[in-house]
Amino acid sequence: MQTSLDKRAASGAAPAPAQSTQSATPAASGVQRTVYSVLGAISFSHLLNDMIQSLILAIYPMLKDNFALSFTQIGLITLTYQITASMLQPLVGIYTDKKPMPYSLPVGMGFTLCGLLLMSVAPSFGVLLVAAALVGCGSSVFHPESSRVARMASGGKHGLAQSLFQVGGNAGSSLGPLLAAAIIIPHGQRSIAWFSAAALVAIVVLTQIGRWYKAHPNLKKKRADVPHVALSRGRVAMAISILVLLVFSKYFYLASINSYFTFYLIDRFHLPVQAAQVHLFVFLAAVAAGTIIGGPVGDRIGRKYVIWGSILGVAPFTLLLPYANLFWTSVLTVIIGVVLASAFSAILVYAQELIPGKVGMVAGLFFGFAFGLGGIGAAVLGQLADATSIGFVYKVCSFLPLIGILTVLLPDIEGKRAKKTA
Repeated sequence: MQTSLDKRAASGAAPAPAQSTQSATPAASGVQRTVYSVLGAISFSHLLNDMIQSLILAIYPMLKDNFALSFTQIGLITLTYQITASMLQPLVGIYTDKKPMPYSLPVGMGFTLCGLLLMSVAPSFGVLLVAAALVGCGSSVFHPESSRVARMASGGKHGLAQSLFQVGGNAGSSLGPLLAAAIIIPHGQRSIAWFSAAALVAIVVLTQIGRWYKAHPNLKKKRADVPHVALSRGRVAMAISILVLLVFSKYFYLASINSYFTFYLIDRFHLPVQAAQVHLFVFLAAVAAGTIIGGPVGDRIGRKYVIWGSILGVAPFTLLLPYANLFWTSVLTVIIGVVLASAFSAILVYAQELIPGKVGMVAGLFFGFAFGLGGIGAAVLGQLADATSIGFVYKVCSFLPLIGILTVLLPDIEGKRAKKTA
């Protein structure tokens, strides 16, 4: 791992011996060449990180039976680990914008490892919440800094780099339910500890990434690597507010799928737990596919168009889902996963270009806000399910993507930047 990263860094980022320090800076910063070995390593780490997180979601039916939990308590587990992540991520991003911490990545994964081991032996609901909080703390460190690493290694292909980074996380999220169905459900709560091996592998990989990160001080200190577009503070604030609302619509809807889709399938179609988890895996795999599409398409045609098509474009399918039979439910969830997932890479890069030089802060804000919304959504929707029914939850959530119409109010920063650099 060290050798391959160092070689790639040397070929794609390190200055030639004959160059002066000033002339070598672009090469040293990785702006001129995409370092795919680093992108692959950080994406793989994201896969392991989010696979571990998705295990928590996938074993909810088992935890519900073992601890006699209500839907509200299930929602509180999600709320606990996502709120700890959401509250800390922007703070981590702001701090590391000023003082980068390359080795914070393996340290963050250490928190996740501790949470995983604690959950495997938790004797009560309270201890489950502590374990979930530790996993959330791990994510709060991982996402802002790993998003920065992806941008560092992008070579200017920011949408592609964010998509490659995020597709690792989405692929890991899709694997979690499948592995839970195959390993944890048959063997019980203590088998959660077996996945500590994945966390240990991630710590090793992230340590090597930290070494690559530390070897590139010019890139860490770079304040902005995109042409600045002059927008008033008010227009930037309006655009960020719209992006926040779009993230709200996306992640509140995703919370209904991630936390309660297995219960929906069991309740409506009388599927066994393992079969329901396979359907959840299919949806999350579709999310992974959509993620890899959104970034490169945004680089090519403009991120605003991707955001528009992703959020508002998914509305017809979400509106149909609560009334579909099992076959069409499967088809619709694949379409919803692909279309809806293409937005986040475009939203994140668009926001980073609105506020140049604040990569960590923006990544922490949007990842943290997304996680927080997922947690709040899980808790609110859990209470709604207890008060009404799971089916009613999906009818209410089906209208959320209509918020995507607000995309029309976003400024066309890509067009302005093209005119400015022409």
